[in-house]
Amino acid sequence: MRKLFLFLVVLFLSFQQVTLAAIKEMTSTPDSVYLFSFATSEDDGRSGLRFAWSMDKENWFEVGRNYGYLRCDYSRWGSQKKMLNPYLKQSPAGEWVCTWKLNDRDGYGQATSKDLINWTSQKYPRTTSDFDGTRVKAVVAGEEQKGTINRVAWTLVDGLNKNYGWNQYRNSLHEERPVQDGERFAGLKPVNATVTVQPERAKAISDVLLGAFFEDINYSADGGLYAELIQNRDFEYDPSDREGDENWNSTHSWTLKGDKTTFTIATTDPIHANNPHYAVLNVERPGAALENTGFDGIALNVGEKYDFSIFARVPQGQSNKLQVRLVDGEGNICGETSLTVFSRQWKTYKAVITAKATADTRLEIIPQSAGELNLDMISLFPQHTFKGRKNGLRKDLAQVLADIHPRFIRFPGGCVAHGDGLKNIYQWKNTVGPLEARKAQRNLWGYHQSMGLGYFEYFQFCEDIGAEPLPVLAAGVPCQNSACHGDLRGGQQGGIPMSEMGAYIQDILDLIEWANGDAKKTKWGKVRAEAGHPKPFNLKYIGIGNEDLITDIFEERFTMIFNAIKEKYPEMIVVGTVGPFNEGTDYVEGWKLADKLGVPMVDEHYYQTPGWFLNNQDFYDKYDRSKKTEVYLGEYATHIPGRKANIETALTEALYLAALERNGDVVHMTSYAPLLAKEGHTQWNPDLIYFNNREVKPTTGYYVQKLYGQNAGNEYLPSKITLDNKDDKVQKRFASSIVRDSASGDVIVKLVNLLPVEVNTHVDLSGIGVIQPSAKRTVLTGKPADTPLPVEDTVEVAEKFDCQLPAYSFTVIRIKKANEK
Repeated sequence: MRKLFLFLVVLFLSFQQVTLAAIKEMTSTPDSVYLFSFATSEDDGRSGLRFAWSMDKENWFEVGRNYGYLRCDYSRWGSQKKMLNPYLKQSPAGEWVCTWKLNDRDGYGQATSKDLINWTSQKYPRTTSDFDGTRVKAVVAGEEQKGTINRVAWTLVDGLNKNYGWNQYRNSLHEERPVQDGERFAGLKPVNATVTVQPERAKAISDVLLGAFFEDINYSADGGLYAELIQNRDFEYDPSDREGDENWNSTHSWTLKGDKTTFTIATTDPIHANNPHYAVLNVERPGAALENTGFDGIALNVGEKYDFSIFARVPQGQSNKLQVRLVDGEGNICGETSLTVFSRQWKTYKAVITAKATADTRLEIIPQSAGELNLDMISLFPQHTFKGRKNGLRKDLAQVLADIHPRFIRFPGGCVAHGDGLKNIYQWKNTVGPLEARKAQRNLWGYHQSMGLGYFEYFQFCEDIGAEPLPVLAAGVPCQNSACHGDLRGGQQGGIPMSEMGAYIQDILDLIEWANGDAKKTKWGKVRAEAGHPKPFNLKYIGIGNEDLITDIFEERFTMIFNAIKEKYPEMIVVGTVGPFNEGTDYVEGWKLADKLGVPMVDEHYYQTPGWFLNNQDFYDKYDRSKKTEVYLGEYATHIPGRKANIETALTEALYLAALERNGDVVHMTSYAPLLAKEGHTQWNPDLIYFNNREVKPTTGYYVQKLYGQNAGNEYLPSKITLDNKDDKVQKRFASSIVRDSASGDVIVKLVNLLPVEVNTHVDLSGIGVIQPSAKRTVLTGKPADTPLPVEDTVEVAEKFDCQLPAYSFTVIRIKKANEK
């Protein structure tokens, strides 16, 4: 502790740039000082509320260099979150009130604190008298700032200083990375380790610990997992999908090639009110072709069959034959068919195209007669989808997900679920039923959602791979990263009007009925059955909210939803939310609400550095076991500069997953995020799996998830780890997790070595029962920047055996009990 104290003092002094005179004054510990509070105008206060102190109002000393003690939550991340002209005052009761202007149109922000470190949830009044007051100028760190001055006790400033110093020390730990190990562990010799199982301390852990989280980000759905090959098949792209991009419209991805034909968009008498736009071809003389480029082209595989379908009509009653072709870049026809449109009313026409070559193509539709044609819902689907499902999933991508053996799948997203503003909240009822009746909408990530991959398909996929479905719905508020557009009701601080909450809650209850209701006795159970699934989906979990700001507006609506579900479906496990981070106001207030209501589970999210995961392996060991609320770690990943995925990130996650298995009695579920990303269309990195139209490219982190998923257990066998090197930094970089799968009887030993040297490991499994003498071993290893594949072999094992763990490696040994094949 003495060393830590001295370190903090030195760190504090280095950041404060305090003069010798100030140091002398500090040693006398004044009773009170002046506290100057401000936000820098250069960045519109995006760095947050900052402080400086003075004895005389002339010489000011910054409290934490460029350190913000309170940041504005209003509007989108980054440049839109501003704190303009903050005004800090103390109430008669001693509570600090900070009020600031948000921008030129949206009113004010306000939060309160007892210590200027921990702040309450923010509120955003249109008007307030708390903003009035005198602002003065002061020079801090050589720059003139404008703010407010309060006389405060020195102990308050001292607390701010200590908080800053502690955070700087903590951040230094979190900045540790394996790529720095050459210097950190210079001269380190191979380490000897003993892992001794303690079966007498065995405990039950979650049997659904590792799952997958699917969000429609990075073109994960349309153009990705959803197998449809035609882009903008329903002519419903709209400039609002991309915030005003006029080229992103109903004709996007479509081109008319040739003369004597016009191509326009109409909305009169559409197929369905939810699908109002359709194409109109007026053919004066045949020869022109309506072309679609697909999603970066249409990839064909020789010999495979593709289902082509189209809604069409001939308003004038004269039939028209359509030639349908798939043509490569050189004009070669790689597949073709024809069909005749003859009805004045909308009608579906279908045909099958067999690919003549493996090629990247475009679709051509060529009318063979003059006249008017109306076209909509133009679709091309490979027959070989995952499990052969109609309107199904891309086979190779879905299989890579299935290979993880996820015990659950969360969908349809995080931010996507509660959308950008109230009008963009994801509505599950718009995603079930006939495709032509589904209602497309803007994707919060800046593109279009056709809803072809909807709730029916999500539930069907879960059933196909034996995973529990975990749908996530908005808690009556939109995404905390929503744009506010000058309207508090539409931004993330707004909420569904209370007059509409009853209907919204009924929609959520209807979802549970749709998933689990009797096919004959319930309204929504019948809808599910009519879609082709008479049996219930057996929904057990439902998520309400995602990374929300835990405000009064959120709490009121979440409570209404939670109580309604609890009353009608008491067996349902509701998963709440505690904000976007693993600390801070939303995290604290979210847990308070969960404790107050008795929420069965909460969804925690955090994206962190290798050093954070390395130094927080005890994060859930500190969990209060008396709590009734379990944890779903719904989004996490290791982030390094450049947002790459490699052995450095993968092994950090493997190390942390060992800690999550150890705490599998309170951590019920986990899922890496994001899951999928199409090359050339990523809004977020890193992702677990990258892909293009022909290849699937799992990352090194994917193989860690797969190894944990395929080698899960429902019983944790604690073990004692002894290393011959007592350096704490060495000790933290070795981990083991031993679990038993009660269904097979297998014992799985997982060993993580995050050191730059080998670890010679002696494993003592005394007491687990008689085992077979050989076992399957899988090893993932490489240098920190490498992206290797795991290697499998067979090794000899016994009650006690030795194994050598390569530098930077993750090893899994699956041991079968005697007499098992």
